[in-house]
Amino acid sequence: MTMVLKDRLDHLRGIVKTEKKVKVTELSQRFDVTEETIRRDLERLELEGLITRTHGGAVLKVENMFDRLGYTHRSRTNVEEKKKIAQIVASIIPMQATLFADASSTVMEALTLMADRDDITVLTNSIPVLSSLNQSGLNIMSTGGANNRVSCSLQGIIARTTIMNYHVDFVLTSCKGLKLDEGAYDSREGETEIKQLMISRGQKTIMMADHTKFDRTSFVKYCSFQQIDILVTDRRPADEWMELLEEYQIRILYPEAGDAYIKETGNS
Repeated sequence: MTMVLKDRLDHLRGIVKTEKKVKVTELSQRFDVTEETIRRDLERLELEGLITRTHGGAVLKVENMFDRLGYTHRSRTNVEEKKKIAQIVASIIPMQATLFADASSTVMEALTLMADRDDITVLTNSIPVLSSLNQSGLNIMSTGGANNRVSCSLQGIIARTTIMNYHVDFVLTSCKGLKLDEGAYDSREGETEIKQLMISRGQKTIMMADHTKFDRTSFVKYCSFQQIDILVTDRRPADEWMELLEEYQIRILYPEAGDAYIKETGNS
């Protein structure tokens, strides 16, 4: 059975970013569709600015080699998936919780849904969170640090020092990719340093990743599965992923998992 167009394109983006160079014939066999269908898919990705088409295939554009997409671009990608994930995360954060929040757009979405919660304290390096939610009910604290204009995040020694002075209940983080038996990946070293420190200073880590992030890697591995307590996604992962999550005793939450399971996680 062939994938629906949206799923195929999402999967194709992941393949291109991982393998950097693809061939029409191989993709046709992998997706079980005609070569003409793959050519049309590649035309769409070229219009997005992700690839350059070549004779018989395509290559990842140099500027996308490490997935260096700006925050605005990222915030407009997979919007519905992020909303589903954010709704679940917002529902499981208990009263009086303290949080580390990284600079990902998915985490921003979750915090926006918690904006009227005056019982939650958030320490973040996200400039959009600091600027957009500074008048919300949330008690928001800044890590300080140097401004990375591409990722809209605060980084460097000041941010790292601040994080090391705190310990929180939950770490909210998102990634560029999840690889079986390896862990979570992101594209920027400066940002992954912050994510790693947050995870080391948190009681529980909540990984937020939509279905397009599975079976993908990026430039830097920053988190192993042993460090993840809860994985929130927008749909049920494949069986091999469910087995891995059970092996590492990671709680998996997605819309079809049911409210009872969500409440159980929030009260644990």
